[in-house]
Amino acid sequence: MSSTQPTFFVPHGAGPCFFMDWNPPDAWDRMEAFLRGIRETLPEQPRAILLVSAHWLEPTFSTTSSEQPDLIYDYYNFPPHTYELTYPAPGQPALAQRVIELLQQAVLPAATDAGRGFDHGMFIPLKLMFPEADIPVVQLSLRRDLDAEAHLQAGRALQSLRDEGVLIVGSGMSFHNMRGYRDPRFGPISDEFDAWLAQTVEADPAVRWQALAHWDQAPRARECHPERQEEHLLPLMLAAGAAGDDQGRHVFVDRVLETSLSGYRFG
Repeated sequence: MSSTQPTFFVPHGAGPCFFMDWNPPDAWDRMEAFLRGIRETLPEQPRAILLVSAHWLEPTFSTTSSEQPDLIYDYYNFPPHTYELTYPAPGQPALAQRVIELLQQAVLPAATDAGRGFDHGMFIPLKLMFPEADIPVVQLSLRRDLDAEAHLQAGRALQSLRDEGVLIVGSGMSFHNMRGYRDPRFGPISDEFDAWLAQTVEADPAVRWQALAHWDQAPRARECHPERQEEHLLPLMLAAGAAGDDQGRHVFVDRVLETSLSGYRFG
């Protein structure tokens, strides 16, 4: 029997930021240390990873299902060497199919995609979390309608995977307004939303569900995640839904690009 794995929502940074020079040089150091430290907090080595990336949206929930997905370098105008990064983690078609079946049992349409590769929302954080790339990974898409409650429901449908040794990771950013990065005026705005988010994640699970389902009513929510651009927040809903009745914890926060960026753990 495997130990029950927690679920995480992690910030994945800006493109390949951890693997290149940046100004200031230490901008991403604390986030990198947080991501590298996650593995030692787990009850055991995961048997597989199910990762939900902000960078894959489909009409219905979809999973990568090839045995060795290619990498998708879906970032632009970065140094040439960042397009040569590798992360040869295998896929796991059986897990991909099980994810689809669990979602369909919850009356959430879903399908496998054998042609889809791993985008940078997957391989950038996992290169830090599990650099050996020896754990099978299946990537799960968001749903293009960006319905928060549907993503909570999807997470709940997948909760049982945690008891099978599957680590569920939501990869996004707790603040994602491209106009706001590097703008000092957005510091207090991001702080206010970040405080609400931390309080919500750590609330009673029933309260947490309702608040996250209506996250856009939170203070400064739409200044932090503009209308129809909340794809970087929604991986949190999958992680929270898969948490069930487990308590959530605010386990990371840092000031980067003049904004507060956070990470959360459930279980």
